[in-house]
Amino acid sequence: MGTEIALSIGGIDVSWSKNSMGMNHGHLFQEKDRRRFQSDQIDYDYFKDKDEDDELAAMEIGFIKPLRDVLPRLELLGYSLARVKQDYERAAEDSAEDNRLTTEIGIPKTDKSVDFETFLSFIREFAIKDLDTTAIFDLDEVGQTKIRGRFNRREVVEKFPFFDPNEDQAYSELSYFGGLVGFLLPYSILRVLAENPDNLSVSVTWQYGPLVEAGWEKPDLFNPLVRRRETFLIATEGSSDAHILRHAIDLLRPEMSDFFRFIDMSDRHPFPGTGNLHKFAEGLCKIDVHNQLVLVYDNDAEGRYTFMRTQKLGLPDNMRVALLPDLEEFKLFPTIGPDGQGEMNINGRAAAIECYLDLTSPKTPDPVVRWSKFFSDLDAYQGVLESKGQFMKAFLNLRSETMGTSGYDFSKINCVLDALYWECVSIAENA
Repeated sequence: MGTEIALSIGGIDVSWSKNSMGMNHGHLFQEKDRRRFQSDQIDYDYFKDKDEDDELAAMEIGFIKPLRDVLPRLELLGYSLARVKQDYERAAEDSAEDNRLTTEIGIPKTDKSVDFETFLSFIREFAIKDLDTTAIFDLDEVGQTKIRGRFNRREVVEKFPFFDPNEDQAYSELSYFGGLVGFLLPYSILRVLAENPDNLSVSVTWQYGPLVEAGWEKPDLFNPLVRRRETFLIATEGSSDAHILRHAIDLLRPEMSDFFRFIDMSDRHPFPGTGNLHKFAEGLCKIDVHNQLVLVYDNDAEGRYTFMRTQKLGLPDNMRVALLPDLEEFKLFPTIGPDGQGEMNINGRAAAIECYLDLTSPKTPDPVVRWSKFFSDLDAYQGVLESKGQFMKAFLNLRSETMGTSGYDFSKINCVLDALYWECVSIAENA
């Protein structure tokens, strides 16, 4: 009979292979996701009275991760909702052509699928955990009606791409649902299922133990983490920007931290400052580098000016330039200058990355921006956050195991990570 391996979610196989690895899904997972869990390919009665836990452990090993944490990895691999819509519409076009040809030989079929938004509404209506998993093997009309369950006689499903009213491979309501969405690519299925919030806690699994123990593949083939060509190189103005971003990703987005690489600055920053970062981007455009790259500028006067210059370079699809985001909190920020103290808008004038940290954390001074020089190109003054090294140190001292009880305000740095994330997604979906 052989041994199967499948990428599954809540009992729905979205990709599978027999007697071989098939598609490598390691980039959906991380090493921490390699764990034991039960398999329907294991005869547990055999192990009931045996002291052979090592053998059972080897058979149960695989990767398991909640869809919530798989979701950002899917999007960074290019499977955004916009990409899934393209996948759906291609399938709808192919289905329409198939139906047209079928109708020409005398078998009438609907010639138009429902639009993508209608399909999404359907997905959001049914949670995987609520679908009946009871196996029914009666092939008569009564049995088929039970298998289709709540989807029986629903007109909308009859207009899904490649819908077949005579399909009889399903054996439960859950498997029938899997068949309804099975026309999509495997990762598109996972991404679209994430549109239902109740599905986010459902486990995505890739269990390789039975395949390896049966001798079909070697265990060292099953490695997690994203491939190098799928990672994003992040280039910043200075080393402190890179250290803060790296630490923020590790603390707040650990489920996708392996997607991000930073230029080696163990010795020194190879191109410090906005001008050098712009020249770096200019050089990369000329040599047609194929790395996925995001250049990040501070949201101050000099950073905003150079950001606009870099935008004009005509960056290729694998490169983006980002400016730290404007925030409401920065519209009235304590400042000091020739005219004394006050509160001013520092967006686009003085919002370096340290400003996005918690500026109210204990043992740090009251935050204030000191205006330094006039930037004629933007008709604006450039400002600098005083004591920014202390705010940076307080952030870098945070650890994942204690951050939940630290009382630290991560809201502003989360806005930075959101902006960086969506720049990377926009690269990936166009790759």
